[in-house]
Amino acid sequence: MNNTPTSIWPTINYLDAPAGIEFLQQAFGFTVQLIVPNESETSVIEHAQLRWPEGGGVMLASAGRQGNPFSARPTGAAGVYVVTADPDAVYQRALAAGAEIFQPLNDEDYGNRGFSVTDPEGNVWSFGTYGGEQ
Repeated sequence: MNNTPTSIWPTINYLDAPAGIEFLQQAFGFTVQLIVPNESETSVIEHAQLRWPEGGGVMLASAGRQGNPFSARPTGAAGVYVVTADPDAVYQRALAAGAEIFQPLNDEDYGNRGFSVTDPEGNVWSFGTYGGEQ
């Protein structure tokens, strides 16, 4: 596992953040690092951090949180690319969890092997071997 601190954290709002967290764990293998529920409504997530086992992570929260301008951003329109050494295994896991195929597993001209799926709220999650090499 990569112990380098993560410098970039994609953030995503979910209409149903607890379900989003559960989906990301089951479909892709993210692990929960931190969940901060709202003090009065535990189904509202103020902040969550999920770690990708190969390094990096994502933050998410409930959409429409009172007084939080970041939570007013549109839901279901995010796109996240995740580097993985084994896109075939992640693809099979995502299919087993019911992820909807956006782009099937394939080999790209630039050396990437990867795929894209959508989560239940419409966000596009892409996984591949391409890590930004030139």
